[in-house]
Amino acid sequence: MKLSVYFCFFSFFLSLLISGHLGIVEASGHRRRDKKKAGLKPTALFVFGDSYADTGNLPKAVAPSWKQPYGITFPGKPSGRFTDGRVFTDFLAKLLGLKSPIPYKWIKYAMHRLQYGMNFAYGGTGVFDTLILAPNLTTQIDIFEKLIKDSVYTNKDLESSLFLVSVSGNDYSHYLAKGGTFPGLPAFTGRLMNQLVADLKRIRGLGAKRIAVTNLGPLGCIPQNTAKFSFKHCNDSESLACNYHNSLLHKAVVKLNKQTKASSYVVLDMFTSFSDILQKKQAGSRKFSSPLKPCCVGVKSGFICGDVDEKGVAMYKVCRDPTSAFFWDIIHPTQAGWNAVYTSLRSTLEHIISH
Repeated sequence: MKLSVYFCFFSFFLSLLISGHLGIVEASGHRRRDKKKAGLKPTALFVFGDSYADTGNLPKAVAPSWKQPYGITFPGKPSGRFTDGRVFTDFLAKLLGLKSPIPYKWIKYAMHRLQYGMNFAYGGTGVFDTLILAPNLTTQIDIFEKLIKDSVYTNKDLESSLFLVSVSGNDYSHYLAKGGTFPGLPAFTGRLMNQLVADLKRIRGLGAKRIAVTNLGPLGCIPQNTAKFSFKHCNDSESLACNYHNSLLHKAVVKLNKQTKASSYVVLDMFTSFSDILQKKQAGSRKFSSPLKPCCVGVKSGFICGDVDEKGVAMYKVCRDPTSAFFWDIIHPTQAGWNAVYTSLRSTLEHIISH
């Protein structure tokens, strides 16, 4: 891979850690599926991962998602989501006919919502530890397993649920920020994939029958990397950096399906979804006139969405209509953007929840 591509990994993923930031896997504990259960809509949603799925777990002290103007579209104030409103998790829950699963952090205050599942995702985290001091994917599963041992959830609950695993790339920023070399990056990707596969198998081993895992989106199209082009076009060479990770993930899922003798694992293709929407500047009837331009940006260098100066004055500006923007900040989609991604993946999602 070229040096410029590796630099993209560093600049993009480092910004993920600063600002915070799915294939689907179905798992069965039996080689044959229970015909009586096959095709039934999941009754709960369990979520693991990072800021593309986090709905409020990351502490206010470190997350810009708890600052104005995040949440201005929904619920009207900051809610811990890294956008102006709803994220992919929320749209998926709605498809299932469920209320969005509560963030694990708030379990004591929403015991009446446990029936809908739970969200263990923390913005800025990865498969391995990152610069964000929050539970990585393995630790998130540890937390979930403890709830099972404490009988908060039963085997029946797990068998009838959908599991979503969001992996957006924070591990790469940590690797490079800690002195990882460019030539060593492919080997690191291999190690990361081995751990991700182990985590997916572990979720299945706990009793899950339907698990979803995301691939990486087109990094060259993130505003962080299109700013130098005045948000006019993507840097395709930078997006190529995602291909190796996504290729390994696809091969891993195929192998897992062969091992389980069923189509238990499926990849949610975020790369294609993002790319198609950004290229066509629309998804269905929803149009994005300048899809690469973020809605919320810092007013000058050194500031990002949500920042204020020492006097508390906002050092960011927000576009007039967030529904016309695909990206909210330099990393994350708007609610409208996530709705577009969800719409483009809906047929895949419906297939998953009906099998």
